[in-house]
Amino acid sequence: MQQIKRLPAIDGQLGWFESVPFTRPMPVQQAEKDEYFDIIVVGAGFSGLATADRLAQLRPEARIAIIDAMEVGQGSSGRNAGFIIDLPHNVDPTEPDTLATTQVRDLNKFAIQRLDRIQKQQGLDVCWHQAGKYLAAHEEKHFSGLTDFVDTLEAIGEPYEILSDDELAKRLGTHYYKRAIYTPGNILVNPAALAISVASALPDNVTLLENTPVDEIDFANKVIQTPKVRLSADIIVLATNAFTEQFGVSNNRITPIFTYASLTRPLTDDEMSRCKDFSLKNIEPWGLTSAHPAGTTVRLTDDKRIFIRNTLNYQPNLSSPQAVIDKAKAKHRKSYLARFPQLPDVPFEYTWGGMICVTMNHEPIFKEHTTGVYVIAAMNGVGVAKGTYLGHYMAEYICGKDSPELDFILKHATPSWMPPDPLRSVGAHMRLSYEERMAKGEV
Repeated sequence: MQQIKRLPAIDGQLGWFESVPFTRPMPVQQAEKDEYFDIIVVGAGFSGLATADRLAQLRPEARIAIIDAMEVGQGSSGRNAGFIIDLPHNVDPTEPDTLATTQVRDLNKFAIQRLDRIQKQQGLDVCWHQAGKYLAAHEEKHFSGLTDFVDTLEAIGEPYEILSDDELAKRLGTHYYKRAIYTPGNILVNPAALAISVASALPDNVTLLENTPVDEIDFANKVIQTPKVRLSADIIVLATNAFTEQFGVSNNRITPIFTYASLTRPLTDDEMSRCKDFSLKNIEPWGLTSAHPAGTTVRLTDDKRIFIRNTLNYQPNLSSPQAVIDKAKAKHRKSYLARFPQLPDVPFEYTWGGMICVTMNHEPIFKEHTTGVYVIAAMNGVGVAKGTYLGHYMAEYICGKDSPELDFILKHATPSWMPPDPLRSVGAHMRLSYEERMAKGEV
């Protein structure tokens, strides 16, 4: 039996989860008895939910369980910035494989269509908004990143706008950014609300078991030991992302990177109107990522909150101390005031940490680990879309359903080796510190 030594934890106040704008439509159910299922999916994030949903469609006679150590929406799936990105993320414009870039774009759009269909079907307010996305720079030295992105967009035939100075400020309600590239296909959501909506749509042959952590797992006999019960299956799928190494799987392939976010209380009408030149009052919700990977992500949400995310660090214990969260909050405050100096008295209502699971070459883990044990991990910062399509095609892989899309995923799911701790820890700290120094004004 493989012992699981580290379990998911609540890191701070989970702003998206706490501000879900509807009452959860299904009860929270835990594993209360020893039970057999045909298939058990470990992890109720977007990849696990998509895997179980598609498996239920392909094998309607099968009894399927999803188990998670927390409630749906409390894990990484509910802690991200709430972007469902349609375009390949941080692609290299010098990379000649335009066909691969186009394929990733098409898979992302497939995921968006699938999630859109579910959220419309369920009728829950997940704050879905086709707002597009701004890739923006404050400092001129980072304009080259915008130019590279335009080259990529030109190569794959995607529409975009180049905005600068006052024209950009009219869109955002802040003069902080000097230039941006706007693309229209990105979706903004409350990610915790979306995860709950997806979970509420699971077919009847799927049992969702929350607050059910895995203490031990026996891959040979397909047995999972929880604090209360023992579960068994013919097939196990690990959709455990940053916790995958805890299961003794894919060692020296992934690095869990913590990032931190803060969310203000909703702004009043007076605050929305307060600005020297351009107010936020008549501005539509928007989302912005930085031209530098270590820069700040910013959103104006549907419910008039301002979202700030930055700060990267490596936490090998897979949880973040409150002191680290408090330090990140102080940095968020500086970033917020630099962008919205007209609103100095608006407090943050929530601050939290969440993990991004990355690989050295940005490729995911998608494989059969041993007979009847499958693994999905390493979304590399675009988990809502990537987790959704990887989960869908993992189910098809398990059921022997071939497709060009599955062939593409299998071909590219080749994460490169990285050194174990302590070398990994030293390397991660050095690289993250370097990137934050280089980002400077973008933070």
